[in-house]
Amino acid sequence: MIKLLNLIIGGTLGTIARYYLSGLIYQLFGSSFPFGTFAVNMLGCFIIGLLASLSEDKFLLDTNARILLMVGFCGAFTTFSTFIFETSNLIKEGESMQAFLNISASVIAGFLLFRLGVLATKLI
Repeated sequence: MIKLLNLIIGGTLGTIARYYLSGLIYQLFGSSFPFGTFAVNMLGCFIIGLLASLSEDKFLLDTNARILLMVGFCGAFTTFSTFIFETSNLIKEGESMQAFLNISASVIAGFLLFRLGVLATKLI
């Protein structure tokens, strides 16, 4: 029950933070480039890197804190940070080819599936 509560709290806060931060960035810099999403993704990468190090290297985060902050908050703030974290773990484990495959496949397949979704709506 505590894990679920941590996910709910972290996820709610991450979602709210993403919404307001990206909105603020778009107000400041305009929408000619996806600055808001880019800023959120980059900040999410920094935060999850910080949290991973606090957890794995410094042993300062217990399981509940990891669930609240890394899975809940960062997961709702941006899944891009999780993607980077998992890819970094592959590299750390000596799986450079798997990391490259994860990056390449995620970007290419993600874009193609996005386009497929757009095309599918034309059939409806």
